[in-house]
Amino acid sequence: MSILTITKDNFDSEVINSDKPVLLDFWASWCGPCKMVSPIVDEIADEVSDIKVGKVNVDEEGELAQKFRIMSIPTLLVIKDGKVHNTAIGVQPKQNILNLLK
Repeated sequence: MSILTITKDNFDSEVINSDKPVLLDFWASWCGPCKMVSPIVDEIADEVSDIKVGKVNVDEEGELAQKFRIMSIPTLLVIKDGKVHNTAIGVQPKQNILNLLK
């Protein structure tokens, strides 16, 4: 499955109104730990078919970062039925991220 670029313009349609759980990766291009998590998130997007995966660039989408009170990146959120279901901050091993989805 392809990874969605989430913006304030498509957030409601792709995330809030999604019929599948959504794994969101809040990141920035200058963030070293984000570069470590990104390939893991990409793998999960390819391997897990019953979820959506989106990435939010906090430098470009400050409004979304504020909405979810993102203070550190990378931050991963799992949103189900329009509500935050799970959160992880910092570099996480793949299994921890998969566990967030359960």
